[in-house]
Amino acid sequence: MRRYSSEGGARVKANHGFVPYKFQTAGSIIAGQNAISELVPRIKMHGDFRHAVIVTQPSLKAMGVIERIADELNQAGISSRCVTEVKPEPTVDNIREVYSNISAEPVDLLIGIGGGSVLDATKLFSVLLTDPVDVMSLIGTDLVLRPGIPTVLVPTTSGTGSEVTPNAIVTIPEQELKIGIISRHLLPMMVIIDPVLTVSLPQAITAATGMDAFTHALESYISNKANPISDMFALESIRLIAGSLCRAYHTGSDLEARENMLLGSMYGGMALSSAGTAAVHALAYPLGGKFNITHGVANSMLLPHVMAYNMDAIHDRLGHVARAMGLQDGMEGGNASSEAVIRRIFEWTAEMRIPQNLRAFGVTEGDVDDLAVAASKVTRLLHNNPKPMDLAAIKSIYRKLLP
Repeated sequence: MRRYSSEGGARVKANHGFVPYKFQTAGSIIAGQNAISELVPRIKMHGDFRHAVIVTQPSLKAMGVIERIADELNQAGISSRCVTEVKPEPTVDNIREVYSNISAEPVDLLIGIGGGSVLDATKLFSVLLTDPVDVMSLIGTDLVLRPGIPTVLVPTTSGTGSEVTPNAIVTIPEQELKIGIISRHLLPMMVIIDPVLTVSLPQAITAATGMDAFTHALESYISNKANPISDMFALESIRLIAGSLCRAYHTGSDLEARENMLLGSMYGGMALSSAGTAAVHALAYPLGGKFNITHGVANSMLLPHVMAYNMDAIHDRLGHVARAMGLQDGMEGGNASSEAVIRRIFEWTAEMRIPQNLRAFGVTEGDVDDLAVAASKVTRLLHNNPKPMDLAAIKSIYRKLLP
């Protein structure tokens, strides 16, 4: 049952109980065009570091970005080495293997530069370096026992918002599932937000990561744990992404759009840190775990169908979302607002050529039962959904993507 309802755009108590809400994020955030130039000077302000490891992707290393940062670190008296072996949607075994390489030599600072997988992995390496337990023992909420070594996170995609969340997602192949590790100890010392680092993103990645960020904001806004803090970040995230996603997709060099997308992604991460995501993510995780569908694409496919399922429970919320998206129908409220939001999501996926058919990824009717059972086990997220979702409802949603 929702603790709050909306009246006249404001949040009011829906019952007499009181459940406190909380918010936490990165230690400091430096944002703006060419903010990456602040990385080394700011690191020096935070402590006397000597041995850094840069966790990144081969493409960024090939662009010369990492070499420039390594040179600046060296000039500041900080030795560095580069690790590029983190896989997209990293498995537990991949985390173990890369951690083993990192821990073989001294390290007192981690710098993660890349997409959500790189940032999540960097956060996990941080806490493993101070408490070298098996990764599997950390899966769940608040199971990380002590702070890790300091981290600096630099996102190069506008999707996960991982740079400001206490979450890290890992894939467990034998369970065909992605699952979360959540702890305040995963929050970084510092974040650098620089849109210049995102201008060369391919269209497909811009689309998938942008829709992932929008999903974070929308699900946080309709979550059972939504609160005034998460609402503020979620609505601003929705506004920024709605006005910039297609611009960034069609014109990658549009720095204003790219900056808005990075900010929207970060705000979405802040919103989900407080309110959490819901059924879209619960149903997306098995698609990634079993069929290797990238997280942003899975979310994009599921989002309009889950919102349609939830519609009768979130009319008031979707009216505010429609207005934040700049939809004229948003002023009408009720069904018109809800339908306008869902229609716009479908329009975006069509314009950005995001698939809307699971068969393209090898999913068949015969897989629906197993997918539904796996999704039903992601209770941490399903409990956030504003409308209860049983196995029959989960199966129905998957089948909408099997025309």
